[in-house]
Formats: sequence, structure tokens, C-alpha cells
Amino acid sequence: MKLNRSLIAVILISGVLGTSCLKDLDVKPKDPKITTSATVFDKPEAYKQFLAKLYSTLSLTGQKGEAGAPEISAPDEGTTAFIRGWWNAQEVTTDECINAWGDGGLVEYHGHIWSDNNDYIKLMYQRLFINISYCNEMIRAVNDNVGGLSGAQKTEIDAYQAEARFLRAYYYFCAMDLYGNVPFVTEADKPGAFLPKQIKRADLFKYVESELKAVADLLPQPGANEYARADRAAAWTLLSRIYLNAQVYTGTAMYGDCIKYANEVIGAGKYSLHGKYPELFLADNDKIKDEIIMPIASSGASSRSYGDVTFIIHAGVGGSEDAANTFGIASGGWGGNRLTTAFVNTQFADPSGNTDKRAIFHTAGQTLTITHPTVFTEGYLSAKWKNITSTGAQGGNSTFVETDFPLFRLAEVYLNYAEATVRGGAGGDAGKALQYVNALRTRAYEGASGNINSGQLNLDFLLQERGREFYWEFQRRTDLIRFGKFTGGSLLWDFKGNVMAGVSTDAHFNIFPIPASDMLLNNNLTQNPGY
Repeated sequence: MKLNRSLIAVILISGVLGTSCLKDLDVKPKDPKITTSATVFDKPEAYKQFLAKLYSTLSLTGQKGEAGAPEISAPDEGTTAFIRGWWNAQEVTTDECINAWGDGGLVEYHGHIWSDNNDYIKLMYQRLFINISYCNEMIRAVNDNVGGLSGAQKTEIDAYQAEARFLRAYYYFCAMDLYGNVPFVTEADKPGAFLPKQIKRADLFKYVESELKAVADLLPQPGANEYARADRAAAWTLLSRIYLNAQVYTGTAMYGDCIKYANEVIGAGKYSLHGKYPELFLADNDKIKDEIIMPIASSGASSRSYGDVTFIIHAGVGGSEDAANTFGIASGGWGGNRLTTAFVNTQFADPSGNTDKRAIFHTAGQTLTITHPTVFTEGYLSAKWKNITSTGAQGGNSTFVETDFPLFRLAEVYLNYAEATVRGGAGGDAGKALQYVNALRTRAYEGASGNINSGQLNLDFLLQERGREFYWEFQRRTDLIRFGKFTGGSLLWDFKGNVMAGVSTDAHFNIFPIPASDMLLNNNLTQNPGY
């Protein structure tokens, strides 16, 4: 059963920077029907309700579903959602996606010509720190209010707090990855008007690492938590991910640690590769408990958003595609996102999907070559995500999709292990690394015809394999940076540098700027180099 994503009516004394300048609101109201931060945790059951709020901020944008009472002000409320912001930052900036809308902010993203005034950079920054402030509020409330509880009730609420800490660590991971040195606030910073200090990227890495290690032992065993909630395997997977990228974040490689936590997930014995790759991205993927370690839940009935997988599906549908029957959406699609010519050419020797089943593209009526970025029929379309079930039925709602986002899945753990081993990580076994990679390829090719040998298992191959396995799953930017191919000229794609053939871009684009609006507000911040 999908996690209940209902929201509680609560006034959180927090702002974009995780601080408050409204201390006079921290009082109990005379009307008992009014809920404020001073009364919301009066009842023990409120903690789970608030936890639902924390999970909902992975995809929702406000207090009234798809639109209304937004948490962040923007002309299009959907652009303030976490999934949409993280997806755009990780995909539109790379060879995996080019957008046809002519939206200035997205043109800047894809061309590597953004500045500290880019709206998408600002909205993602605001979303991360609002979500962090919500987590801080719950963690602080547990510390302040649960002392009088005991027994099973206290144990349960302590477990909720561990999940809040996990979510906060995940958001800080995203902030570390995108912005480097960022404002830093925890539950130890009491609500009040103050300007957060900036933390160095390497120090934030240590914090995220320590939090994930601490909560891993407090979270439920792998597969034991309610659907779409974090468990130990989610913490181990995120640890594996941050260790794989540790050299980028800290200057020190930690591939042995990546292998250690990949082994924790694999050794748990709860996960295996799902038999059919396309089913991972369909409207009934909530039934896939073998490979998906932790999803972000979507529901057209109870958690509507224009910024979750609804965005991914609608924005990628148009042209001659049959929106209703193939994708389960009634609107006809938004005609926005396509794959670049370079990505298709370099990742799939046969883009038909007849050999590698991961090549789920729509080519009818589309040209492979893109000469006009705003013409949607130029460029192949990704047909990977659908609001259709594995039996061919439409999702329950033809606008707001039922398809969940697989935030962590076993395939990533396998490829993390393989890459860390190839990079020389302590404890890695080259035979196991090859076995894990070939397991993915056996699924993709529906047999052993695509399997590789040990001599072919190298870093260039692994970068391509990650592209084939994870395209449009918001991993590409981070992967390209780790491989030294996001900026510079070693990997070019259509309109990189805002030039049709692609040109080299400057290394300072490996990190986004702190938004100009926050630089003006907080004199404790130093802007990232190059901006």
C-alpha cells in the first residue's frame, strides 16, 4: 500500500534559510481548532502526521495539492517541487535532455550559460532549505517533547525522528552536490531571527556521512518499513553514493567505503534485479519490491503535483505519440523534453530497443538530429516513463500519474560496486563487479548476448552503462562531473555551450552559484568561484 501523503495543517516557524523572524507566533491559540507550532505535537499521533509532511515535500509544493497555498512563490507552482527541480538540474544540464519550450532558465541550464540569477537555481535552493527546515522542526520537537514518553510509544517516535534525520541528510547531500558550500542549520539552532553560517563542502560531507551512519542502525531493517519510507538499505545506498563521489566533494577518494556499503545492501538478501526493466517505470511500480529500495510515491488521488513523475511524463510527451493509450495521460503532453542526438548516438548502437531493451525511445515523426532546440519533433523522445500499468491499464488519474520515482534501486548499488572496484577501492572483487554488470546486461538483452568480458570492464564503459541504465533518473550530471566530462570539451552534446555542435564549457559550472537573492540577504555567505 502506498504511503498516506496527507498533510497536516501546521504553521512552521521557519523560512527559506531555516530560520524564524516570527517568534511572536510561538504561542498557544485561544481557539482549540487552530494548530500552530506550539500545539501541533501535543498528541503523540501528530508525529507520524508530521513525518508524512516530510515525505510529501519530496514531490508536493504546498498545502492544497497541485496548486494553492504554495510553500514557495513562483509563476508556475509545479517548478517549486523537489523532484522537478532536482530532475532539471541533473538532466537538462547534460546530454540526456534538451527542452523545447524556449524557457530562458532551461536554455541556460542546457547551454551551461547560467548565472546566479537563474530562476531554477533559486527555486531548487529554496526547496532544499525549506525541506531541511521542516526536518529540523520535527527533530527538534522530538528532542523537546518526547522526554516524558516511554516504552513502545517513545520507541516509535524515536524511529520517526531517525527518518527525519535521514531525509535531512539526503537534502543536504543534494545541496552539497549542487551548490558546494551552503548555509548550514540543524535542530541545535533554536528558532529565531539569525543568518546561518556557511559550511565548507568537505565539512558538509562529513556531516552527511555521520548522520547516515548514525541513523542506519535506528531505521527499520531492509524492507521492513512502510512503503515509500526509509529503511537501513536506503541509508546504506546513499552512503554508497556519497562515497563514490567523495573525491569530488572532499578531494579524497573513498571507494573502499563505497564498496563496503554496497555490500551491506547486497548482503541484506532482500533485493534482486526485477525481471523486466521497463516495468520499473510504470504506474504499478509500487508492486516492485525486489529491486526498488526506496521510491518517492505518487498518487493521482491523494498527492497531486505538477512536479513529480507527472512532470517527467507530461513534459516528455508530444509530437506523434499517443498520449492516452501509450502513456496514460489525457492532455496530449507538454512537448518539452527530448534526448540529445549525442546521447542516442553514444549510448545505444541500436536505438530501436530490439537489442538493448533499455532503449525505450519514440522515433516516429522525429528526426535524430537537432538543429532547432525549440522544435519538439527534432530529437528522439524517451518513452521510458508511463502512466500505464504492466497489464496495459491506464493509471487511476489521466493527469496526475500513479507512477512512483525509484529513488534508490539495486541496479545503482551494482554499478557503484563495479565502478569503485575498477577505481581500485579496497575490498572490491573484480569477478563480482563483472558479475553485477553482466546481470544488468543480461536483463537488458534478455540473454547473454550483451555480456562483456573482464577486459571490457573499464571506466569509459561504466559511464556509458550508467547512462543506459539511469537516463532520466536524475543521476547524469553527478556522474559526468565524477568522470570529468560535465564541463570542458572531452564530451560534447547538442547545444552544450549554446552552440549547435557543442563546445567546451568552463569548469566553474561544475557547481551552481548561491542564488543572488540569498547572497543579498546573508552576509555570512561567500559566492562560489566564477560567479
